[in-house]
Amino acid sequence: MLLVVGDDELLASRSVADAIAHSRAQLPDVEIREYVGGEISPGALDEMLTPSLFGGPRMLIIRDGQDVKKDATAALLKYARDPDPEVSLVIVHAGGAKGKALADGLRGLGAQTIKAVKLTRHRERVEFIRDEFRRLGGRAGEEAAEALLAAVGNDLRELVAACSQLVADTGGRVDAATIAQYYRGRAEVSGFTVADAVMVGDVPGALEALRWALHTGVDPVPIADAIADGVRTVARVAAAGRGNAYQLASGLGMPPWKVERAQRQARGWTPHALVDAMRVAAECNAAVKGGSDDRGYALERAIFAVVAARSGSQA
Repeated sequence: MLLVVGDDELLASRSVADAIAHSRAQLPDVEIREYVGGEISPGALDEMLTPSLFGGPRMLIIRDGQDVKKDATAALLKYARDPDPEVSLVIVHAGGAKGKALADGLRGLGAQTIKAVKLTRHRERVEFIRDEFRRLGGRAGEEAAEALLAAVGNDLRELVAACSQLVADTGGRVDAATIAQYYRGRAEVSGFTVADAVMVGDVPGALEALRWALHTGVDPVPIADAIADGVRTVARVAAAGRGNAYQLASGLGMPPWKVERAQRQARGWTPHALVDAMRVAAECNAAVKGGSDDRGYALERAIFAVVAARSGSQA
């Protein structure tokens, strides 16, 4: 028995597709039957479990398991206690309180459980991208996954398509430079591109990236957030003192590559200058999110002010 629990349609569908592929690899003549939870009754369940005229292995897939009615849930759990060895049962359940008795009952009977919940955290999406490359026979480091996320966005379907295309076009070895080249038009509009240029004092580069981003329709808010994040990251890494990036990473709660980048960017900054830069970033955020008449101008002004703070520390 397989129980797929979660509210992400893509992840749930892929788990079912994997189960079907695995079953067909073992049993090429397996019969696949699919049903919708809300339409199942105890009588219908008996019919579902009835072997076909020629017999043989079967896989029964019940989608929307949370909608299975109480009497059908009882009948399904009764069957699951003593299942037909020729029948593979796959239940897809959205999770939550609705239909919880079915999910809990199947778990209690030892059903293999796969989670298919929506990915809400940045770290989860980065790991998803890396896993997707591995799934496709490719390989991508953390920095490459971060770059792809910045270039493509959070939509899992778009990320899956991007991973597939990159593996097909590159043979599977993908790094951040590959992403930057492949998605040049999109990667250049990332707010982090602006922030990286600001933190090393590259005013022309930061302004060019900012104007291109605004020209292509990027919202000013994530750009302001990226600048603020860049300043905070450099301040935290600088305050941690010198050391190996891998040793500092766990204490700071950052990936090692991000610590290394911040260490490079921290050269030329003093603690006082970083305090000034944080004040500038906060004012920029307030202007951009507070409905400034010209949010683009607020971002340009912040670029000049942050770089001025850095230049002042070198005077």
